[in-house]
Amino acid sequence: MNDSPDNDQLLKDLLKRVEALEREAPKDQLTIGVMSGDLERVMLAFILAVGATTFDTEVEMVFTLRATAALRDAKKIKRDLKDLEPSPIKFDLKKINAMSLEDLISLAAETGVRITICNLSMDLLEIEREELIDYPNLTFAGVGSFVDLCNRSRQCWFM
Repeated sequence: MNDSPDNDQLLKDLLKRVEALEREAPKDQLTIGVMSGDLERVMLAFILAVGATTFDTEVEMVFTLRATAALRDAKKIKRDLKDLEPSPIKFDLKKINAMSLEDLISLAAETGVRITICNLSMDLLEIEREELIDYPNLTFAGVGSFVDLCNRSRQCWFM
């Protein structure tokens, strides 16, 4: 009795299952959900994002709720939204050789960090796309896309 055909079929089945598992496995990706517009939290989110890229980790930042306001470009704002402004940081960044938020955002762009902004938050806060910073990897999406990002990521952090 020859078990070879059964073994060959078993091997093929196992290979298909392994391929399916590899397709569904989370990527070496970090998704950071940024929900607070507080300057310190937004800066920390960008510091963590840039730091993760140094370990060859793909990074996706999702900005929602008041954090969305932190991505507005002051030169592009058409109206006064002071209640949505990030709180001022209480220490001098230059004194401690820390990067500004603008510098962190530029470095994030250079290192390939992607940013997704919640469409609903844009609508709720009445922020126009034209008011946002210029950023090469900026997209807009809803909650379904955020859930999908989290499902595909090895790690998800919320700030």
